[in-house]
Amino acid sequence: MTFSQIIGHERQKDILRRALAHGRLAHAYLFEGPEGVGKRLMATALVRALFCAEGTGCGRCPACRKIDHHNHPDLHILEADGQTIKIEQVRALQKELTFRPLEGPRKVCLIDGAERMNAAAANSLLKTLEEPSGDALLILLSSRPESILSTIRSRCQRLPFTRLPQARIKEVLLERMELDPTQGHILAALSEGSFKKALGKDRDLYLEKRRELLKSLTALAPSRVLPLFELANTLAEEKDRLFEILDIFQAFYRDLLLYRQGRPEDELVNIDLAEKIRRVASRESLPSLLTKLDAIEAGRRHLERNVNRQLAVEVLLMRLAA
Repeated sequence: MTFSQIIGHERQKDILRRALAHGRLAHAYLFEGPEGVGKRLMATALVRALFCAEGTGCGRCPACRKIDHHNHPDLHILEADGQTIKIEQVRALQKELTFRPLEGPRKVCLIDGAERMNAAAANSLLKTLEEPSGDALLILLSSRPESILSTIRSRCQRLPFTRLPQARIKEVLLERMELDPTQGHILAALSEGSFKKALGKDRDLYLEKRRELLKSLTALAPSRVLPLFELANTLAEEKDRLFEILDIFQAFYRDLLLYRQGRPEDELVNIDLAEKIRRVASRESLPSLLTKLDAIEAGRRHLERNVNRQLAVEVLLMRLAA
């Protein structure tokens, strides 16, 4: 993918294009911003333009094709092995960077999820950043840059990426996918500026399963314990998508709050559930909605700290059912 094919992020493209044109690329970059907004695409476009025979990232020359197939000898991609990036991986990278490039103008390493380096790996990488090889370019990608050592951050040129506007995502979704305007609106709103969410595994969750989840959620009652535990068990099993499910719950209660405040329905996320929103909002007070939104945020924080998932979900649902 070339710079021109990436949607949005015009300022970032301009910075990288000018650095390439004047031969002033930094020895290390930190592309930081929310998950799925295009950081890795931008990094790949940069490497393509750097290695391309035509200098454009044409996609046709052997170098571009090798990059697309992840088999260029001078491009090394470092990702977590399990939960973390380990020191053995960084040491292997450091050894590789001591060799001269085989085909490209320099060696390039892309570290995806740089915040997942364990302490030993991070300290080892720091030595490479302090004494960079003239032929090496390191590109760190992170959605949580605050979790990276400050000494690593300070030795990289930081390039922030922001979420794409909801209207722009909706426009692209309607152009490229067979979606009706309602589906495009819902996907754009729930994806939070991330094409990865809108086009990836979460698409079915947001468009289809969302309705089932909200039906089960709004049927909960404090006096009916068994359905609550059954739903908690179902959600706890959704380990890989639990945070996205919390996003759905949060958007629903936000819709209720906006409706109670008299906002127009086209500002809601769940515009296909307008009747449900009117019905549920009629039995909720503003304080209760704010309390439930706080409960979802608290549940999210607990889950991020790796507490007992089943228990955290049960407590959350009890608070939402009240």
